[in-house]
Amino acid sequence: MAGKSTKDLTEGSPLKLILGFAVPLIGGMLFQQLYSMVDTMIVGRALGVEALAGVGSTGSVNFMILGFCQGTCTGFSVPIAQKFGAKDEKGLRRFVANSIYLAAAMAVIVTLTVTLLLRHILTWMNTPENVFDYAYGYIFIIFLGIPTIILYNLASGIIRALGDSKAPVVFLVIASGMNIAGDLFLILVLRMGVAGAALATVISQLFSGILSLIYIYRKIPVLRLGREDMRPDPGIMRTLVTMGVPMGLQFSVTAIGSVILQTAVNGLGSVYVATMTAAARVSFFFNVPLEAMGSTMATYTGQNIGAKRLDRLTAGLKDASILGLSYCAAAYLVLFFLGTPMVSLFISGADSAAILAAARTYLRINGAFMTALLYVLVLRSMIQGMGYSGLSILSGMMEMIARVFVALAVIPALGFFGACFSNPFAWLAADLFLTPAYVILFKRVKSRFASA
Repeated sequence: MAGKSTKDLTEGSPLKLILGFAVPLIGGMLFQQLYSMVDTMIVGRALGVEALAGVGSTGSVNFMILGFCQGTCTGFSVPIAQKFGAKDEKGLRRFVANSIYLAAAMAVIVTLTVTLLLRHILTWMNTPENVFDYAYGYIFIIFLGIPTIILYNLASGIIRALGDSKAPVVFLVIASGMNIAGDLFLILVLRMGVAGAALATVISQLFSGILSLIYIYRKIPVLRLGREDMRPDPGIMRTLVTMGVPMGLQFSVTAIGSVILQTAVNGLGSVYVATMTAAARVSFFFNVPLEAMGSTMATYTGQNIGAKRLDRLTAGLKDASILGLSYCAAAYLVLFFLGTPMVSLFISGADSAAILAAARTYLRINGAFMTALLYVLVLRSMIQGMGYSGLSILSGMMEMIARVFVALAVIPALGFFGACFSNPFAWLAADLFLTPAYVILFKRVKSRFASA
């Protein structure tokens, strides 16, 4: 069933397959983070620290809502990958069709809900008054574009489930270039402020989604849906919801802790909000290869579970660890010595020295714990690929509890220095759950295959 636009991950060297699948993802995600950094740079330098803080203050609620949509779409792709691994073309098409119905319903419900409640949400988050209008003007437009985010994530998730990690990257790179050009035109030429940055993002996301649909239709014949494939199936929908919603909720539950943390940081003032915004952009950029590794292992695991090649999971985990740990060591050295100059690209003005000093502390602490993030992403993705996405919520709850602890106990005692430990605490807490969970589930699946 594999063709030029698909890739079978159930045969061949796990190391080569994982690296070959992950590298295009890394390239695309890095480019995406690059345009996010450019977006932040343009806002900070063209519109000032308050505008930067306003956009940054929406980061956690943005992650909570968009993370739910992205996680749910990723969850939909897991049974699709399993059907592909099992060489079940008919089942593959029916799962794709029913995922489209569910994604459309999600787009309508989530968009209406969050846009109506947005002003109340920003008020509950203790958004500073001097940046409130910037925050609302930016995130309202972003949330109006939720259907475009769902479109791209569903389409790209389906493409990756069939083993093609390159095409979604190409579309992402094109869209990222459009976003940067849109930022420059809408902010610097049309003077639309933060609304221009948001509008550029939504337009570019819509374009990448449309490109993904065109690619699926033209290049992946196995996904051309017939009338029989399009029939709604309650059983398939239940399976998709069972896989997708827990993965979406995992992001949202994790983000609840981030929202509470953001509320605590907002209380420290706009300088520290701006610091978190700029430093987090740099940190996210260096986390991209680890996120790509996680996405790779979800597809790799899903296909091999579908093919009942459980032996390849152990080999895949070992090879992913070798690649990931090597990267973490190199990334920490770069962050330690060059992280602060990178942050300086985002800021200007009287508060620059204070922001840079705080950002240096944030980046060095977070960089030291990147190995913990590696195993959060890899183990969680492998558990999801095995079909136990419900456990994603529990790992998300561990992260939430850790961030809430930092917000309520550590920040009041240590200020911004305490906030720098929010991510490391969350990653370590998730690992304490995910490590034994993976071992137990691996044994359970092995027993199930043996008795089948």
